[in-house]
Amino acid sequence: MSGENVPPLIAAQLNYLLTHFPSTVKIEQMWSGSKHYPGILDRFTLAIPYCLDFLKFRYLLGDVIYDSESPFSAPDVIFGAEDETFDSFLLTGGEGGYLKSPKNCLSDWNSKDPTRLMLLVQQLRDQYMSYQRRRVGEVDDDRLIFEISTILSREGIEMHLISGNEKPEEVKFAVPLMDMDINKKIPVCPWRHPQKIFLQVIYPVGKKYASTLSAPRLKLISSSELKALFSIEDVKLPSWVDGMCMAEYLPHLEESLEKQVLEAISLVDVRRRFIEALAPLFGRPLEADPVFCRRATVLAATGVFTFMVHFFIPIQFPRQQPALMLQSSQHFNSQGALIKSNHLTEYPWSPRWELSQMAERIFEFLADEALNFKRYCNEAQLQHKCCVLRAPAV
Repeated sequence: MSGENVPPLIAAQLNYLLTHFPSTVKIEQMWSGSKHYPGILDRFTLAIPYCLDFLKFRYLLGDVIYDSESPFSAPDVIFGAEDETFDSFLLTGGEGGYLKSPKNCLSDWNSKDPTRLMLLVQQLRDQYMSYQRRRVGEVDDDRLIFEISTILSREGIEMHLISGNEKPEEVKFAVPLMDMDINKKIPVCPWRHPQKIFLQVIYPVGKKYASTLSAPRLKLISSSELKALFSIEDVKLPSWVDGMCMAEYLPHLEESLEKQVLEAISLVDVRRRFIEALAPLFGRPLEADPVFCRRATVLAATGVFTFMVHFFIPIQFPRQQPALMLQSSQHFNSQGALIKSNHLTEYPWSPRWELSQMAERIFEFLADEALNFKRYCNEAQLQHKCCVLRAPAV
């Protein structure tokens, strides 16, 4: 976070928060509250990850307000009207009263310490977690009380009581799955935050056990970064058997999920060896994805016509074939960009072939396809030149 309109002390606090917080924090807006320096940005709204969603300040912190005219003072934290009960929890219920505790970071605020805002956010998030656990623990629902008692021993579970005038109450659980450090299993891992997979479980709040208990709503969720390695959307959740609870369901899910993640990690090496198999035919790739091996570009030619071949390799490779895209190095479209083909997938392919044979069959296919692509480029460029010649003079 940098800029002339953000005071240096505030910028240092925000930079540290965005860089070092264990998960992704978003700054949704910044504005000025100064009468004398209206261009100075000293108010901001944060979105803090919690229970597979973001706690907007209407839920957690309200608005964080620094006073640019008193830069050494602790910031004010304003809560939304709908979170008055959380405000009371901080005053009286949370760990003996957070705002009264001598251990909270507002009591000995040091504006020159760039870690203080992150500490404030983390402390308030922890308090919000305690607040939500207490709310969920007070619901009049025997089934939910039983579910909570069976899973509280698992680390990292978050829960949230969702209530409102327009819809019935529900309790949402975020359950971290698999005791596996995915980051450490990826060589030269580019991820800054640990990659996790969660099971989202949503129960409606009822009064008593019903004669027939419906299954909760279940959904797997992971960070968007993990999609470069593993597709959560391709995972089929195990069936929820009547009478089952989460403590019974989770071990079967984790066992299946761990196998699929390990397979996805092993396929990175398969994709790498496929890219290496292209080199004897096309020469060394111009560029390639060195981590997940999802993309590669090689140079090819037929006569004097030179073009690039872009390979887009799916994470399910070799069960799914790569998509190819050709790009001329000599022909330009009306926008001045090099002409490209559509994605090509209609070429000889079998997931049972050796990687070298896959590369050879693609090379043979391109020997013929290059002539079609050259013709397409010439026609497109000729059409563009004709349009330019017919354009009226200005």
